[in-house]
Amino acid sequence: MSTYYTHSLDSLPLTDSEKQAVTKVMAQYQFRANDYYLSLIDWENPSDPIRRIIVPHPDEARGWGALDPSSECDYTVMPGLQHKYSDTAIMLASDVCGGLCRFCFRKRIFMDGSEPAKVDVPEALRYIEGATEISNVLISGGDPLLLSTARLEEIISGLSAIPHVQFIRIGSRMPVFDPYRIINDPALVKMLGSYSRPGSKIYIQTHFNHPNEITEAAQKAVHMLQRAGIILTNQTPLLRGVNDDPEVLADLFNGLARMGVPPYYLFVCRPTTGNQHFTVPVEEGYTILQAALRHCSGPAKRARFCMSHATGKIEVLGVTEDQVLFRRHRAPADKVAGEIFGFPRNPRATWLDDYLDTEADSAEALQAESAALDLPDLCKTCGAGVPRPN
Repeated sequence: MSTYYTHSLDSLPLTDSEKQAVTKVMAQYQFRANDYYLSLIDWENPSDPIRRIIVPHPDEARGWGALDPSSECDYTVMPGLQHKYSDTAIMLASDVCGGLCRFCFRKRIFMDGSEPAKVDVPEALRYIEGATEISNVLISGGDPLLLSTARLEEIISGLSAIPHVQFIRIGSRMPVFDPYRIINDPALVKMLGSYSRPGSKIYIQTHFNHPNEITEAAQKAVHMLQRAGIILTNQTPLLRGVNDDPEVLADLFNGLARMGVPPYYLFVCRPTTGNQHFTVPVEEGYTILQAALRHCSGPAKRARFCMSHATGKIEVLGVTEDQVLFRRHRAPADKVAGEIFGFPRNPRATWLDDYLDTEADSAEALQAESAALDLPDLCKTCGAGVPRPN
């Protein structure tokens, strides 16, 4: 099966009024999908979860959020290469995806007039080779599996030749968006397998968001990768109207575990511009996850509930009668990694910053935390990181 890609809403069974309602959204955020993924939608159901993931919605036009809510720009050492955590680098190897999720936290790189985000591979490899503290490289994008097999091998081969790089991971939604990219290219699977060796495996971080995405084709693609020796794990944000029902989330986690793809992260939806209608308050999200886990088998219970905050990866540890407990799962400053802290409960909070009392307190506290962790200063007007003057 060959896959047909489209950027036009005219290819979808939408009414003229539905298309007109998203004119403003389409002018700001692109649409991209393919016939395989669109075939998963029940067009008779306006609340279909796959439709919600991929089809533009009028609520995206709300003036809410930030284009770079995790301040990725502050940790970008060259175009397309991020170095936020001492042992980890992220290469944005592609600026194309199999589809554009409406909640994408990197939607800024797909917008008209955006700065080029794709990495210069030789330059990035030189940087990583010189930064001997880097042991873990995530190849991300866009979607790296949309690169040609030869181009992807150039990156993996280069990383494999650097002695201190011990883990190579690929972040990809292609097993979800277009499993035929994998099924129809045995050379891709063979190439990946050739670098996934007994003592050094290649990892693919998949992005299944809903159990309806676990199709026979997706299962076949996953199985082909596994037979080649690739280790697969999954991460998904918690999304209002998609997987915020405990039964749906349990079905997703159990379905992944049956495929041999353990759930890795359940993310708090980032406060990216246009994402407000996808957000689930932190405490509600924790409750949803706990309810879902009660219906999961052991291998399906592994997901950590985290947010990718500007100050690090923050795990939501628990909710008591009057407090929410967090842990710094990852931090740019190693000295505070693992730190546990808490805030008084705030049922409306959708992000860490919301647990601080006022906007002024929030800015002041985040500035203090930035200095304490030796992070870039935070912009006083928008909260985004800006480089600290020398």
